[in-house]
Amino acid sequence: MTVYRRDHLIYLASVFCFWLATYIYVPVFSLYLENIRFSYEAIGIILGSYGVLQVALRFPLGILADRLLFLRKWLYVSSFAVAIVSGLILVFFESFTMVLIGRLLAGMTAAMWVMATIMYAQYVKKENAGRAMGAMQLFTVLPQFASILTAGFLVEALGWLSPFRVGVAASFIGLLLAASIKVFPASNEENARYSIGEYVTRTLKTKQLFPISTIALITHGLMFISIFGFTPNYAATLGISEQSIVLLMTAFFLPHAVASLIVTAYHLNPHTERIVILSCMVLAAVMFFLVPFTNSLWTLSATHFLIGLALGFVLPICLSQVARLAPASLKTSVMGFFQSYYAAGIFLGPWIAGMVAETFQLHAVFVFASIVAVLGSMITLYLINDQRQLIARN
Repeated sequence: MTVYRRDHLIYLASVFCFWLATYIYVPVFSLYLENIRFSYEAIGIILGSYGVLQVALRFPLGILADRLLFLRKWLYVSSFAVAIVSGLILVFFESFTMVLIGRLLAGMTAAMWVMATIMYAQYVKKENAGRAMGAMQLFTVLPQFASILTAGFLVEALGWLSPFRVGVAASFIGLLLAASIKVFPASNEENARYSIGEYVTRTLKTKQLFPISTIALITHGLMFISIFGFTPNYAATLGISEQSIVLLMTAFFLPHAVASLIVTAYHLNPHTERIVILSCMVLAAVMFFLVPFTNSLWTLSATHFLIGLALGFVLPICLSQVARLAPASLKTSVMGFFQSYYAAGIFLGPWIAGMVAETFQLHAVFVFASIVAVLGSMITLYLINDQRQLIARN
């Protein structure tokens, strides 16, 4: 089956809609919940439900998609239908139960991401998996960035419910695009069938899956500790206004997107990719350590510029490494485990950082993030050494 440029464009446009539908209201969601008189405890439960459901669903969905290959596309298409229902619930209901259900459904939508990554990897040759995953990461970052820039303006111009309505519209457009994507017929290797237990055990025995997944978990934890977590709070202690925080967000997300674009443009061998991860983890560790010493919008933005750049390289490289790990018959199961595993960083990172801030002070959060990045560096060193030993044995 031939893949044309328009096939790539349709697929990537659906990915943009997928994440726009999920993220368009996130920058103002906690403020909205506070506005409709929810307690901080209730807000925490609702926000955390998004990550918890991804941890619970992504691995089982990956196994399901490997056993029933024809379902991959339609599970991806169904994610947009679920996003439509999620958005409509948030538009029309304000009770705790219904809002929680709406956010849980958003987490269910995000859990379908495992299908999207594996199907798009089939659009390129195996050695170009890094480029494909770089493109996927780029079209993940762009709607996140667009949401940060526009959510506040939407609320100011059209009211609190306008971001949810935009999310519903993006979901509907994405559904039409997803229904049009090209899907490759299954190969003989992909048609191999195992029992559920064998899918689990074979996945868990996949060499290097745990260390790569742990690096991705750490990277997501660092993002949700900082730019999606406590960075705006720290900025407020420096007297930085809410309007100026948009500049800080831009300083993080612009290089973050550029890094994904660079990964898309260049083919790197697995060893070089791990050297890049190591360099980025060291850079992130240094910059996080320096954050408590910043005292202005510009110095805080400078540290987050380099943090955004570093983490922007790590995520697509981890995706490409995992996409190459497993045989075709386990591709979605392995990717599902990877995405379930790293999703734990979405709630573990800010949860632990919150306890650090409560016990010490807010600046200690960034010292904690620096230590976590050093841990990521050590795991990457293990991977590099393991790769060298494997080459030496062969």
